[in-house]
Amino acid sequence: MSNLNRKEVRKKIHRRIRKKVAGTGDRPRLAVHYSNKNIYAQVIDDASGATVCAASSLDKEVEGGSSNVATAEKVGTLIAKRAQEAKVSIVVFDRGGHLFHGKVKALADAAREGGLKF
Repeated sequence: MSNLNRKEVRKKIHRRIRKKVAGTGDRPRLAVHYSNKNIYAQVIDDASGATVCAASSLDKEVEGGSSNVATAEKVGTLIAKRAQEAKVSIVVFDRGGHLFHGKVKALADAAREGGLKF
């Protein structure tokens, strides 16, 4: 791993996670991604290849959209609300190769408080 940069290492970890984690119609996958500017979350049914619902810091409901823990909590609450509207209550969590810490943990905890089970 000496000649891999940080982004390549994260993608390698994400590929390893995706071998085990797949969303179905009964239990779709809650995928989390973030950049330096924004945070994104999608509920994906991998069996049909369709996005059930999505939320990000770019949405109008999330004010002051940036890439920090406070915004991640808002996005987590919003994705939980949209998943409930789409009649999804149980998901499998995909952290996207990122550590379960900080923004990813804040989004996951807010989604759990919003009613999603994983």
